[in-house]
Amino acid sequence: MISESNKVLDESRQGEAITLEQTGAGNGKKFYLESYGCQMNFSDSEIVASILAKEGYETTRNPEEANLVLLNTCSIRENAEQRVRNRLNHFNVIKKRNPKYMIGILGCMAERLKAKLLEEEKLVDIVVGPDAYRELPGLIEEVEDGRKAVNVLLSREETYAEINPIRLNSNGITAFISIMRGCDNMCSFCVVPFTRGRERSRDPESIVHEAKYLHDQGYKEVTLLGQNVDSYRWNISKKGEIIEPEKETVNFAQLLEKVALVAPDLRIRFSTSHPKDMTDDVLHTMAKYENICEYIHLPVQSGSTTMLKRMNRGYSREWYMDRIAAIRRIMPDCAISTDIITGFCGETEEEHQDTLSLMKDVAYEFAYMFKYSERPKTLAERKYQDDVPEEVKQRRLEEVIEIQNANGLMRNKASVGKTFEVLVEGVSKKSENELFGRNSQNAVVVFERGDVQPGTYVNVKVTDCTSATLKGELVA
Repeated sequence: MISESNKVLDESRQGEAITLEQTGAGNGKKFYLESYGCQMNFSDSEIVASILAKEGYETTRNPEEANLVLLNTCSIRENAEQRVRNRLNHFNVIKKRNPKYMIGILGCMAERLKAKLLEEEKLVDIVVGPDAYRELPGLIEEVEDGRKAVNVLLSREETYAEINPIRLNSNGITAFISIMRGCDNMCSFCVVPFTRGRERSRDPESIVHEAKYLHDQGYKEVTLLGQNVDSYRWNISKKGEIIEPEKETVNFAQLLEKVALVAPDLRIRFSTSHPKDMTDDVLHTMAKYENICEYIHLPVQSGSTTMLKRMNRGYSREWYMDRIAAIRRIMPDCAISTDIITGFCGETEEEHQDTLSLMKDVAYEFAYMFKYSERPKTLAERKYQDDVPEEVKQRRLEEVIEIQNANGLMRNKASVGKTFEVLVEGVSKKSENELFGRNSQNAVVVFERGDVQPGTYVNVKVTDCTSATLKGELVA
């Protein structure tokens, strides 16, 4: 899963308007698109933009001048859905002034709520699930003919493999490549298997082709995306059987190698790994190629084996710590981040303390940390009671955050005095005289601008740090 506890709700990008100067043919049709939630949603928005561009649509930064407004949504937490509802109410005010104004909802929230948004609340004209984006042009025509339009059918085959995504709000340096869709892990807290369907992997050659295309366009880094990248398999059944003997079989370690071989100056990242599926083969492949970044996001969710069993995670605390030990052994400099949920159903104080002790043992560089939010249709909703009081959830979350802040600062202090190769991504938000980029371990590094341009690799010696950022100076 992608940063599984919230898939990840990247607070800095929630509700970001997805725009590009021009994607269409200039025929007067314009669309405005907002994306919420995980990296997969933002990647999907680029597919949607490509589909609409072929229909002659241009993007716009101003929703009032659009013919079509689309919200690509997330269902992982209740407050994410409430934000979307607030935005839909806002756009419906505009619609009252312009009856031809179309409002559509895409993604996981569309898949989950379906007719409720369309018929009961009458907030939207179009509802499209994650596997039905190809149908958008036809659904738009239905609305133009005066009908409501919906397609939330899930697919066992759809991967959008041959669609070349339009890179929206791109810095021209980093990009996402979706390698698979759906999820077969039935974690008891998670709604994703119900909103994104069953797991299916994309043709490896189409992935390599996309990576080559991006490199030819000047991109320097790609992130391979999947709900659980470690379970990527091509022409291999879940039981390990070859489906078509005459064709190539590819697992995730082999796919990583294929993409790494595209170009030595193309950095490779991936998200997200699942502890029960991560193999040493993946770690050895990472160690073999310098352009595969030394960074792994390995969600733990809880440090308690009994809690992990209730969460239906498929591993124990001991198994997880074995995976951590393997990473440290094979790639001693690898950075590790995680997801943690506090206050899941029935969580005892002892189970919470197990999480705190695991955090201290691993000392993560970074973590996504959230209180449990019950989601409809999940196993937890059907089987367990959301019985941890809100104030206890909050107190436990604050304790988790306190430990992570200390871990992050400790990890960053250990980098002071070291020199890292940094891919420059842009100008610092705090000063135009500074640039920022990331090292192989995914740490943000800020340094004096000098004559450096974004998109280049530079060596930076770290001279200071905060719990979240490294500060340094350019070295030859």
